[in-house]
Amino acid sequence: MPLYHTLGKIPHKRHTQFRKPDGSLYSEQLFGTIGFDGMYSNMYHEHRPTMVKEIKRQYSVAPKIAVKNNIQSYRLKGFQVKPEDDYLDSRKAVLTNSDCTIILAAPRHSIKDYFYKNTDADELLFVHKGTGKLRTQLGNLDFKYGDYIVIPRGMIYQIDFDTEDNRLFIVESRSPIYTPKRYRNHFGQLLEHSPFCERDIRRPYELETHKELGDFLLKVKKKDEIIEMVYAAHPFDVVGYDGYNYPYAFSIHDFEPITGRIHQPPPVHQTFETNAFVVCSFCPRLYDYHPESIPAPYNHSNIDSDEVLYYVDGDFMSRNDIEEGHISLHPAGIPHGPHPGAVERSIGKKGSDELAVMVDTFKPLMVTEEGLKLTDGSYHKSWLDHD
Repeated sequence: MPLYHTLGKIPHKRHTQFRKPDGSLYSEQLFGTIGFDGMYSNMYHEHRPTMVKEIKRQYSVAPKIAVKNNIQSYRLKGFQVKPEDDYLDSRKAVLTNSDCTIILAAPRHSIKDYFYKNTDADELLFVHKGTGKLRTQLGNLDFKYGDYIVIPRGMIYQIDFDTEDNRLFIVESRSPIYTPKRYRNHFGQLLEHSPFCERDIRRPYELETHKELGDFLLKVKKKDEIIEMVYAAHPFDVVGYDGYNYPYAFSIHDFEPITGRIHQPPPVHQTFETNAFVVCSFCPRLYDYHPESIPAPYNHSNIDSDEVLYYVDGDFMSRNDIEEGHISLHPAGIPHGPHPGAVERSIGKKGSDELAVMVDTFKPLMVTEEGLKLTDGSYHKSWLDHD
């Protein structure tokens, strides 16, 4: 998110002496992306952030592919993913390609006995169920139902959940996640016609600074493997930072839908973008107000992208037999549209209360073994007329 933020204590100039009360130096770290050309933050540590004591076990978490060259539309029943105690164990990759991986998670417990860092990808967490606090080296964020949480790659974090009933929809992105360019001016400010603005972005507000030395377990994801590393200093030892590269939160309930006289195309719902996929938010909104409008979406072909829709809440007027937690996958090259009867049902309706998250990828998605466990096997036939 291109928005300057600072928290804690920092010196007047970068790369200059910044001393502790005892006269010793704080340890400066540049936390940046795309070499030295992307967003970055400068942070200042109590201890050197480089003090590795031990490298322990290493194991694969690579998605296991079940359908590599997919042309079939699928419906995945996401709430069939069983809750698990550990956060990392609970993450089940259901769809993947070389640019991103879509994950469902139902963690029961907070991360307490280790810290996590994903060096492969930015993470976009959508909170379907649960409340709690994301704790990071650059500060903490409270979260609740409907929140998107953007965690830049390389960010060290833990998650505190308030209860054991938690459901997350997660997108790992191998390229940085940004707000849409078409909603920003050349200064980076969100424009007047944007469906959200900077006031809606929640930045870290609480900086934990630990001075402890000891044995601190960090689980690092690199090239689809988890590598366990033991550090000599507490990972949350930052006394201050400033810059543009930090975690932030945005609630889907703060997205203001763009409407019109006739049905608007999906890009009006865009919320995030990368160079490989976009994320859209479908929120409660007034329907089209042309006297002869058809509120239901028209049939369309995804010639250039796969479409994934994660259903969160409400009545999904263009689909039959859809429940919260379901995921629909409509692959590139195959037309899709409203289910039988949906067009007629939509005529004359004044508004929608549906809530959903859409991910459109520019490369085909593969269905994993975990994803295939959640399918009903018949969704691709759901456009046939039935007596």
